[in-house]
Amino acid sequence: MPTPFVGRQSELALLHKRLDRVTAEGAGVAVAIRGRRQVGKSRLVQEFCDRAGRPYVFLSATKGASPVEGIADFMAELRESSLPADPELVPKTAPTNWPDALRSLAAVLPASPSIVVLDELPWLAEQDPVFDGALQTAWDRLLSGRPVLLLLLGSDLHMMERFTAYDRPFYGRADPLVLGPLNPAEVGDALGLDAADAIDAHLVSGGLPGILRAWPHGTPALDFIKAECADPASPLFGVPEAALMAEFPAPDQARRVLEAVGSGDRTHANIAATAGSQSGALPSGILSPLLRRLTNEKRILASDSPLSTQPGKPALYRVADSNLRLHLAATRSAQELSRRGRPEAAYRVVERRWAAWRGRAVEPLIREAMELAATTVDFPWPDTEVVGGWWNRRFSPEIYLIGADRSPVAGALFFAGSVKWLASPFDQHDLTALMQGAAQVPGFTPGATGLAVVSLSGTTGAVNESGVGLAWGARDVVAAWGR
Repeated sequence: MPTPFVGRQSELALLHKRLDRVTAEGAGVAVAIRGRRQVGKSRLVQEFCDRAGRPYVFLSATKGASPVEGIADFMAELRESSLPADPELVPKTAPTNWPDALRSLAAVLPASPSIVVLDELPWLAEQDPVFDGALQTAWDRLLSGRPVLLLLLGSDLHMMERFTAYDRPFYGRADPLVLGPLNPAEVGDALGLDAADAIDAHLVSGGLPGILRAWPHGTPALDFIKAECADPASPLFGVPEAALMAEFPAPDQARRVLEAVGSGDRTHANIAATAGSQSGALPSGILSPLLRRLTNEKRILASDSPLSTQPGKPALYRVADSNLRLHLAATRSAQELSRRGRPEAAYRVVERRWAAWRGRAVEPLIREAMELAATTVDFPWPDTEVVGGWWNRRFSPEIYLIGADRSPVAGALFFAGSVKWLASPFDQHDLTALMQGAAQVPGFTPGATGLAVVSLSGTTGAVNESGVGLAWGARDVVAAWGR
């Protein structure tokens, strides 16, 4: 039974819009789709091709294959696809280079609109250094004047960005489309979960369809994890481990830095100490470029700086994907126990670390939800453009929510807030701590700057009567994606 397709309505609409343009103008349109592994790029494009009802060819490149093998695979897919009116028009002997292969593609394009999909484009480019130029030449001379939608997919985010950069052959020829994970509302709809459980499921899965396909309908996150601990080959373990192996096939310094961040080290100094060796901490001259690469190129880390009306330090690092973050913090250890036939012990590892991990992992999700909600008419501070956090060098206090007009240095603060993602409600003691801490944030004005509370278990009556400008629960967080 095929897996139901969930969400992605806006992405499908964007692709159909491009196809409509091809149909109306009779000319080609190219789209470069990038997103991390297991985020569902191939599944999205296949669904689009199925719904479009147009002839198409779909090539999935093989990593490590030679150019000759890649071209042979492409010609085989072309011959067996719905694209050529007559399969006999496709040469039986595969060309020896990409320029000739792309000429063969152009020769069999129909007069009506069609779709050409090249999946894992970076693998084709790394096989053959002339591929980029050959594709650009074929597009300019043979394809762009025909009614064809060219979809270029890739999981290497940096290479896909470089593919359309100003100094590369395909610059200015493809519309970029970044495919992120499913959002919490889509996860909740897919699994039939209420808001609180949908957020947990999103944090555990990272919103990745590759994990959600294995998730039984209506199952809360901890119940799912407990069941999967009996299966060491579960996607819960396999998807993040495959991502690690693809990005870091060798246990080099970059992987040690990532693992240090995943284990809970957030500051430059702590990461250096953990990722170092017996001879001492990792030198700043080595660590700083690695952090920039992991953050700006690989996008596997995210960097957060204190948000206020004054510049602040230190920057804090976190694993950007919550599923990989959980894997490094807990499920990797659980998998080892699962492999040894100890599923109960594997689950206990996750259970012990769950509350602390979830409390941190949910913060960036809530900030994103508030940024989305700020565009709606019922948000108390509609001029909010960015939501971050604030801390000093001692991390006392640490304010989890700061709403401002811009970052990294704000012109104005609109609210400060707290996140309490525990079984107990946000009470007067929590509110007092928030008010005292917020008063230390540069740009915060008591009585003028608003206060916000986000709590898994609600708020007490005293907090409700205190004049807090915004009090959110799990439903409000999820609703931000459904507005």
